[in-house]
Amino acid sequence: MEDYGVMTAADTLRIERLLPGPLERVWQYLVDSDKRRQWLAAGELEKRSGAPLELVFRNSELSQSGDRASDKYADIAEEAKLRGEVIDCDPPRQLTLSWGSPAGEASEVRFDLEPRGDKVLLVVTHSRLQSRDETLSVSAGWHTHLDILGAKLRGESPPSFWSEHTRLEAEYLQRLAQ
Repeated sequence: MEDYGVMTAADTLRIERLLPGPLERVWQYLVDSDKRRQWLAAGELEKRSGAPLELVFRNSELSQSGDRASDKYADIAEEAKLRGEVIDCDPPRQLTLSWGSPAGEASEVRFDLEPRGDKVLLVVTHSRLQSRDETLSVSAGWHTHLDILGAKLRGESPPSFWSEHTRLEAEYLQRLAQ
């Protein structure tokens, strides 16, 4: 399995990770605000279709001391909030959310979980990406966030968010140009 995300349509990124299980443990890192905050974003999540959602990203808290966001992300380095809603929830196997970008239509994020022995395959599909710049940011973002989640679940020290995101955004620029 390749760690890099792939474009399955012009506006859709798919990225996979094989994570330490069990399934219910990985599910909790998707739906529990305190656990999700450790790798992605805080925010209460009602597990029902149509429930409102606010995610609070504090990516600098995922970084080691001295790691700084690039100038491109300086305005959201400390905190970014996205509003959306729960589209579908089928515990503990599938969760679909929508969330808005500050300047455009809401995108859709689907999480699918499948047991694989003592591991769990997590597939994240992010669709309705509005631009190439958003696609690059989202690709590097998911890659970095999922690497942090994997490290947390394995009991390892996670990579620092901003330095990894910067490195990966440059790599995705090359990969997506092909």
